[in-house]
Amino acid sequence: MTLMKIAIIGTGNVGGALASHWANAGHIIHLGVRDVHQFKGSALTAQPGITAHPIQEAVKRSEVILVSTPAPAAVEVAQSLGDTTGKVIVDTMNIVMGRGPAGYPNTSEALLSHTDTRDIVKCFNTTGYNNMANPVYSGIAIDAFMAGDSQRGKAIARQLALDAGFGECIDVGGNDRFTLMEQFAFFWINLAMMQGQGRDIAFKLLRR
Repeated sequence: MTLMKIAIIGTGNVGGALASHWANAGHIIHLGVRDVHQFKGSALTAQPGITAHPIQEAVKRSEVILVSTPAPAAVEVAQSLGDTTGKVIVDTMNIVMGRGPAGYPNTSEALLSHTDTRDIVKCFNTTGYNNMANPVYSGIAIDAFMAGDSQRGKAIARQLALDAGFGECIDVGGNDRFTLMEQFAFFWINLAMMQGQGRDIAFKLLRR
């Protein structure tokens, strides 16, 4: 296993759950925050391997950047990262009910337009944070899904999904599947929230 230095931008439920898993797997986690003295998820820094830094410093220290902020802030967040040349960005965001970066069909396109890297992969966006905190149902690990043109990005996303406890990370396609991934997320949200199934539901690709 290749250990990585990962900047996490957005230290809420999703970013926090993944930070804990990845630190436990041996990765070095740099939380990128506006105020290092007061931020959501500050308790994460009590875990070995997790430290907090100003956003650009966290990015500078890392080779992989996880963006897990509200979708409407995608452009602002992208512009706050600083130099992302040569880095992989993993996008967990979703436009839900039309709430997203103005002028973009999905958050990944917004990141592509406002960063210096082409290595962007959408992943960890198709299920709830509770399933990231614990991706195992009755002894069966659920699956993650990913999309993007970057094969390098996908290889990293796949390893990080496995390191977070997912069973597999299924390749959905290239950049032209970014919006499909967000639609898949809304499918889960619809079942969990609007149809009353609750958050403890998840997807697994079965093969005969």
